[in-house]
Amino acid sequence: MRTIDKRLTAKLAPVLVKRAPTLTLPYDARCKSRLAATLDTGEEVGVVLPRGTVLRDGDLLVADDGGLVRVIAAAESVLRVRAPDRLTLTRAAYHLGNRHTPVQVGADELKLEADPVLEDMLKRLGAQVERVESPFQPESGAYGGGHRHGHDETFADDYALAQRVYDEHHGHSHDHAHGAHNHAHGDDPPHDHDCGHDHGHCDGHAHDHSHEHR
Repeated sequence: MRTIDKRLTAKLAPVLVKRAPTLTLPYDARCKSRLAATLDTGEEVGVVLPRGTVLRDGDLLVADDGGLVRVIAAAESVLRVRAPDRLTLTRAAYHLGNRHTPVQVGADELKLEADPVLEDMLKRLGAQVERVESPFQPESGAYGGGHRHGHDETFADDYALAQRVYDEHHGHSHDHAHGAHNHAHGDDPPHDHDCGHDHGHCDGHAHDHSHEHR
């Protein structure tokens, strides 16, 4: 069995890229640096890449025999989020980021992995949400820490709504009232299996680690 152990950064002639066998993977699998996979030709291969590697659609890989393999992002179940205005879409993006949710950002839409809790929250915020089958390529390097502040007149109402929806599904809150700022904590280093997801107790949902101040 061949081992794929390098990602090619140099640009190749289009004819060579087109001839390379393809490896179609969903987002979670593209986050793993070590996995057993099957090329679209049916050949079984082992993928052994540097830890922390996240593959994207169109990436070229090199096998231990020098052969090329082209990565294709598989279509998967995602939520496509749109809104009647930019402010609503921005608020939707804020609340998703506050839950450390991987998000693909487009000019007038967001995409995220299908999740009924987040779908409900987004709809209550006024966003238009539909489930589609589509390749998913979230923003890279978007899960760091830092401070986020809500100073507009509707922030408190929006935040309370988002938290209430989340608590209705989980029956508890991780919020602590301490004063006037909303702090998003930095993530732990991502592991191969979760691509930077913050699923708390591994129940498939993102947990809110923010602090609301009054």
